[in-house]
Amino acid sequence: MGELHHECGVAAVFHAPGAPVSPLAPIAGDMNSVARLVPRMLLDMQNRGQLAAGMASYRSDRNALIKVHKELGTVAEAFRLNHKAEFENIMTGVDGPAAIGHVRYATCGGDDRYNAQPFERDHGRKTKWFAFAFNGQLANYKALKEELLAKGDYHLKRDTDTEIIMHALAYELQTEDSDPDWVGIFRRLSEWFDGAYNIVLLTANGELVVARDPLGFRPLCIAQNGPLFAAASESVPLANLGFRDIESLEPGTLAVASASGVRIERYAPSPRQAHCFFEWIYFANVASTLDDRSVYLSRAGLGKEMARLETVPLDEGTIVVPVPDTAKAAADAMAFALGVPSVEGLMRNRYVGRTFIEGTADRAAKARLKYTPLPEVLAGKRVLLVEDSIVRSTTMRALVHEIRDRGGAREIHLRVACPPIIAPCYYGIDMSKRDELFAAKYAEFDGERYVVSEEAQDRMAKELGADSLRYLPVDSIARSVSLSPDRLCRACITGEYPTDTGTELYQIELAASLGVGPSKNRAYETVAGPA
Repeated sequence: MGELHHECGVAAVFHAPGAPVSPLAPIAGDMNSVARLVPRMLLDMQNRGQLAAGMASYRSDRNALIKVHKELGTVAEAFRLNHKAEFENIMTGVDGPAAIGHVRYATCGGDDRYNAQPFERDHGRKTKWFAFAFNGQLANYKALKEELLAKGDYHLKRDTDTEIIMHALAYELQTEDSDPDWVGIFRRLSEWFDGAYNIVLLTANGELVVARDPLGFRPLCIAQNGPLFAAASESVPLANLGFRDIESLEPGTLAVASASGVRIERYAPSPRQAHCFFEWIYFANVASTLDDRSVYLSRAGLGKEMARLETVPLDEGTIVVPVPDTAKAAADAMAFALGVPSVEGLMRNRYVGRTFIEGTADRAAKARLKYTPLPEVLAGKRVLLVEDSIVRSTTMRALVHEIRDRGGAREIHLRVACPPIIAPCYYGIDMSKRDELFAAKYAEFDGERYVVSEEAQDRMAKELGADSLRYLPVDSIARSVSLSPDRLCRACITGEYPTDTGTELYQIELAASLGVGPSKNRAYETVAGPA
């Protein structure tokens, strides 16, 4: 489902000074080669952002204690992974025993190198010299920007929440001595920030700080192997490096790695959690485990839910076809439960890239380039086409047409392993306008919230060119992920937001979309009230 954009990924590594060099170091016996792990980690998180990639490293025996390398493009392009001499030249400049990294898709700020991460804030005093990267999105970015500028002596070069975070960190560090109180710093930031943020920070004193926001919107995994500590937005990069004991950093906690060791401390209370359910159904690598929940098993659970609801007659000519690649686990589980074949009727051209990376012009044409239907598999078949989600519907319209026209399918029954997306996301997924959402215009108020009825789904099927369409119900998500609903952020499928700013922004968006004000529309007031 190439219409959905993500909010980036972060990575970090730290080797304890004075300890025997970890066997996981890329160059045996060379502690400074640890920084070379970062491009490998970012490569395993390329699914989280393809606009830019970068890293920052610390090394005590060079004038530039912190050094940054970042470029537009994929990880392979940014680090010249296919050109050995160029890669070696880059890594020689940024090697060191501690480093952070970032892959970017822009939900805030421009699409240029200037906005690529990590950001560096250099300073004459080492305590105040740092580089950092973050993934997520601050819902109250505009309010933070206004408050910062109102102080009178601040100037913002970029229109991005990353710069707001940089200035906020610098402000908090201005009164700190050589041993910053990171718990206090992040506690104060948590009282200011509203939204999703995982932060990896490297100081000119050689400290690494890794923090996860109190609601835990985005996953953040950590691991330690002797003197080597690492963190990443998913478990797969850590597992592929050779780490065994991988765990999730708890929401509202931070890890500080320094010469004195690694310590994990709570910096803010976390009375409730709001894990983004999209991590399990779409964004994360299917091999990852996030907050002790397997991505693969969660997607398989979605497939079982779809099978339980299926009503289309099944015969020898019925097949299940996944939209590559994130829908495959759900499709396979659905087909197994129904006792029909799950086959690859669509082949993905992996050299085209994601449609949203290439710009917004003519998504349908790009979808046709991206997927090739197989008439040998599809011709004359009743196809249960499984997709992980539908956001704007452009790609799906093109796929349905191609499967029927070029593939020769007899029937196409679209099955979506997600409830209808009816509300924007303000926490880092690029679906920030209600009017852009396909399902939103079919949603009707049922007395409690906006829902998409079965009759509406029939109308949606006709618009997409399918014989039928079925979404999963909202309560199926918590069952499939094996987390209680109050531990998930489901705002985009319920309209109920876990933070005050999210609720306020939805009030504004809903009023604008419906063309009314809150005082004139009781249904709007009910849905948009405090979650």
